[in-house]
Amino acid sequence: MTATTTAIKPGPRIGLALGGGGPLGGIYEIGALRALDEALDGLDFNNIDVYVGVNAGSFVAANLANQMTTAQLCRIFVRNEAEVHPFHPEVFYRPAFREIGGRLLAVPGLVSTALRRFINNPYDQSFLEAMTILAEAAPAGLFDNEGLHEYLQRAFNMLGRTNDFRQLRRSLYIVAADVESTEAVCFGAPGFDHVPISKAIQASTSSPGLYVPVTVDGRYYVDGTLRKGLHASVAFEDGADLVFAVNPQVPIDASAAVRAGSMAPGDLTRSGMPNLLSQMFRTMVYSRMQSGIAQYARDYPEKDILLFEPTRDDAKLFFSNVFSFQSRRMVCEHAYQMTRRDLLNRADELEPKLAKYGIRLRRDRLEDEQRTISTSLYGEMLPLYVAKGRKKRAQRGRIASGLGNVSELFSKAL
Repeated sequence: MTATTTAIKPGPRIGLALGGGGPLGGIYEIGALRALDEALDGLDFNNIDVYVGVNAGSFVAANLANQMTTAQLCRIFVRNEAEVHPFHPEVFYRPAFREIGGRLLAVPGLVSTALRRFINNPYDQSFLEAMTILAEAAPAGLFDNEGLHEYLQRAFNMLGRTNDFRQLRRSLYIVAADVESTEAVCFGAPGFDHVPISKAIQASTSSPGLYVPVTVDGRYYVDGTLRKGLHASVAFEDGADLVFAVNPQVPIDASAAVRAGSMAPGDLTRSGMPNLLSQMFRTMVYSRMQSGIAQYARDYPEKDILLFEPTRDDAKLFFSNVFSFQSRRMVCEHAYQMTRRDLLNRADELEPKLAKYGIRLRRDRLEDEQRTISTSLYGEMLPLYVAKGRKKRAQRGRIASGLGNVSELFSKAL
């Protein structure tokens, strides 16, 4: 009698691709992922087969791969509830003093070179043309995100987490762009998996002009969105059959926002150069991303990608201030509710696709109009957390009042 063996067909592989958008984009992704997490039965966001992140998405993806739940992400990075290694968005915006100082020191030499060239060749170029060499004194970036690397290095070296790609249970790829070759590099892939995760995130979040390029093994790296907005193909190439993609970075359709009543005509132009540059960059990245999504359908016809992103008329998100604690909570809640509505509106289309992968859509949770990030995180404990917050605010008020009385006594004594 001959024994026969039946090959066990491996189950479908799931991937997660997260786009950029800076700190605000990361907050949006956390809110969207929280909505997906509680609405999709059969999917564990800490046990996904392939994680891919670029820019802010690299930060979120790495924390998920390090077994931080979506609820923990909300509590730590949105609500500031972390007692160990509390997160402050200011780590993203530390001035690049060394870079700026070095460039300023080079100014006298550059002026000398410009004058010498003009004097030696007065008919070859004008004085202003000779002085264009001063462009070399412009810093490569205004900020240094070394603080982000340091924060993550401490956080990932805590018990139960790792700063080493090779020690993760699942695949994690962080995408950055090589400045000199312009090629996209996947940290976490063979040949690049020796780089610390925190350093890879620092490189991927280094937006040109805003941050100084990050040096890794003698090469200079910047934000990977310069190549693509999502890099979902990295997950497909690693064998993912279904990829969930979150793209927080969309250009605003000002005309649609005006019609929706969330903007007045000309608000975008009047808001200044940073927002205009942001609009141009978003438009460029978004156009490439749409082309990429269309290409996925041709290159991977047997695979699925489910994309979640803000609506184009969302002025509230576009003009939000990440430094404001209240703004961060608003963006996270906004993303949470927007993703819930998107899931419910697309439920008939999504349910058969998700069923192929053993995932069930929880319509009952999506139809619960009273559900918020807070009720999602705390449930029946919410009144206790509200009371605790009020107690803290009252204590701060009493301290401030006490300091005011002390100040008054000193002023009277003087």
